[in-house]
Amino acid sequence: MILTVNGRARRVDVAPDATLLSVLRDQLHLTGAKPSCERGECGACTVLLAGPDGLVEPIYACVTLAIAHEGHSITTIEGLAPAGGLHPVQAAFVEHDAVQCGFCTPGQVLAAVALLAHESDPSEDDIRRAMSGNLCRCGTYPKIVTAIRSAAETMRGSDGG
Repeated sequence: MILTVNGRARRVDVAPDATLLSVLRDQLHLTGAKPSCERGECGACTVLLAGPDGLVEPIYACVTLAIAHEGHSITTIEGLAPAGGLHPVQAAFVEHDAVQCGFCTPGQVLAAVALLAHESDPSEDDIRRAMSGNLCRCGTYPKIVTAIRSAAETMRGSDGG
């Protein structure tokens, strides 16, 4: 089957029960999405999925079958920013020290990107609700909220509004 990951169509051999996470990590060697709970409860495996309708949604790659996503566009943390640069959300996470051990950071960043794709000026409650499926064992939640608000401001400014 063909999976479109980070803008590239990639041929992969997929068993019917292979998770998207296993294909990304084991066949495509994209290790930003992390295996952790393997039950879709922690968000460490979050990737972005753009369906045929163009809507971008964060999904847990550990509990979704790879075969279900042929024809969709998948973005991992490795494909989020232009080569040699940072996405505004990544830059804000660095600027506001919203990373500690870094294990959850790729999933946190991608969930935040999905939120900002839908809501350019989220309230603190909107952010907390959108991020509730992504756990941080280091407890950097206040800094994550601050970083997302900062990224939203930056992104609105770059859009001219």
